[in-house]
Amino acid sequence: MATSAPNQPAPIAPATSPASLLTLGLFLIVVVGGGIAIGAMTPPGEWYANLTKPPFNPPAWVFAPVWTTLYIFIAVAGWRILRREPSGWAMRFWGLQLVFNFLWSPVFFAAHRMDVGLVVSALMFASILGFIQQAGKIDPVARLLFLPYAAWISFATLLNASLLMLNGPTGQ
Repeated sequence: MATSAPNQPAPIAPATSPASLLTLGLFLIVVVGGGIAIGAMTPPGEWYANLTKPPFNPPAWVFAPVWTTLYIFIAVAGWRILRREPSGWAMRFWGLQLVFNFLWSPVFFAAHRMDVGLVVSALMFASILGFIQQAGKIDPVARLLFLPYAAWISFATLLNASLLMLNGPTGQ
């Protein structure tokens, strides 16, 4: 594990090395590609369209550009942390949030379980906050890349909770 003075970034290899750029490409493929694939396999569909929505529910067109941007930020943040401290807590939280992120759509949209989706969303938010806290110690840029994600997931968790209250656990 790399060591550094408090609040000082750990030393890293050049970001433009072929190996580093290949790793960044893999992070982008896994995160952006995984998000797109899961979204395509678990579209909101008629079930979601028929739910009673809260007044702050965003229009459908907002989700694709927001998630594409966030997935790029998530990938770059993970790549930056991997280069500095691949086995530290920040990387562990990064992996954990991605598991919860990729789990949420199948639970919510495919299984129609808004109650379980809310738990997954809350766990995702906690792991995002863990990442932000740990990443701030070793890479302030990676930390900053996760701030919009934390804001969006806090909103998404509120939306999930509101849909649950308006429609019940399965929307029936």
